[in-house]
Amino acid sequence: MTRACVLLVDDEPDLLTLLEMTLARMNLDTRTASTLAAARASLGEKTPDLCLTDMKLPDGNGLELIAEMQQRYPQLPVAMMTAHGSVETAIEALKLGAFDFVSKPVALDRLRDLVTQALKVSSVPEAPNDDTLIGETPVMATLKRDILRLARNQAPVHIHGESGVGKEVVARLIHESGPRSAGPFLAINCGAIPSELVESELFGHRKGSFTGATADKPGLFQAASGGTLLLDEIADLPLPVQVKLLRVIQEKAVRPIGEHKEISVDVRLMSATHKSLLDEVHGGRFREDLYYRINVIDLLVPPLRNRRADIPLIAAHILKKMPPDANDRPLRLSDRAAARLMAHEFPGNIRELENILARAAALLEGHVIDTADLELDAVASPESHIAEGTLDAAGNSEVSIETATGDLDGYLSGIERTIIEEALQTHRWNRTATAKSLGITLRSLRYRLKKLGIED
Repeated sequence: MTRACVLLVDDEPDLLTLLEMTLARMNLDTRTASTLAAARASLGEKTPDLCLTDMKLPDGNGLELIAEMQQRYPQLPVAMMTAHGSVETAIEALKLGAFDFVSKPVALDRLRDLVTQALKVSSVPEAPNDDTLIGETPVMATLKRDILRLARNQAPVHIHGESGVGKEVVARLIHESGPRSAGPFLAINCGAIPSELVESELFGHRKGSFTGATADKPGLFQAASGGTLLLDEIADLPLPVQVKLLRVIQEKAVRPIGEHKEISVDVRLMSATHKSLLDEVHGGRFREDLYYRINVIDLLVPPLRNRRADIPLIAAHILKKMPPDANDRPLRLSDRAAARLMAHEFPGNIRELENILARAAALLEGHVIDTADLELDAVASPESHIAEGTLDAAGNSEVSIETATGDLDGYLSGIERTIIEEALQTHRWNRTATAKSLGITLRSLRYRLKKLGIED
């Protein structure tokens, strides 16, 4: 079996010797180059499986080599060795497409981890799993390409987008498409943890380090070792914890509460938020230095209204997972219902679509969901509910409405109650006629009467 080959580019003979010995113990072949010109010549002769380059070289720098390799050998992982503390250089390398970086003096255990992960890049698929990320619109094609590109490196990724667009789905797909797929994928909502417990949850603690610490507890960084950790709603992290997180990212090591030494961790970090991190930075709620470390790669997940043509596909995928009707027929959308969904704004995005379809399926009497079953128009908006009509001097209708304050759900329920009660009175409490006049099913009307507590 052919052994993998690593091209080492550095002008320090002693370091090259150390790297060659270390990689030989990993059963890897090596080739060396001490200049950019020699590295280019070596790449032209035979393409290696990995390139590890220094930043400073006699005839240029490693950033030039990374940029060239992204153009000529986009499938070849390249990692950079940087001077200790050269954060800006490391970030620039990652933005150019480097797989990862290691600081000098090189920690051999860290180097071995990097090489092991980088050599798995060849197993990255050509397309993400379509059962996970549904859509064929241009914006989704771009997102899928970005996911595969990000799966090929270890750069910190910040995923942003509105609530309900599927940011965690995207993060998981990057993980599952990359070399860390065999490792754990852990996600935590930073805003859902009490502020006094965040540090312990992330970094762990030692027994007796505080009241209630009855045993050692590894943090999420340790639990995600060899895999990926997603910090969802990272903007909600308390500032003191942000300081410690920055050090963990820089040193690739954590110090549990009550521990005197740091513990190395091998974790790919991703973050997500529906907020604007730049606004949080400008408002003094998020550290600027941490922002630049986690936002090396910025990935936007588009809202559903920006890819309306995907809505029927997503809806069909959601309905496929629901139980069939009483006659064992799978649920489906009518063409009219699909068109109505495509016209909806979806402020809650995919999560809202799932809720709409789940509600429609629960009340459905057949197996085809029609526009009335979606109940998107059953509740009038405050702007369209005329409480009292008058005419102005020109004879135009003037609308006077009572503005909702404080309790929007209660206000909308009140409007719904008024509409239904008026319809019931008009049709002398004949529920069948009332349901027909409102454009909803009789079953849906019964559900709403029960919800609103309306009795005969």
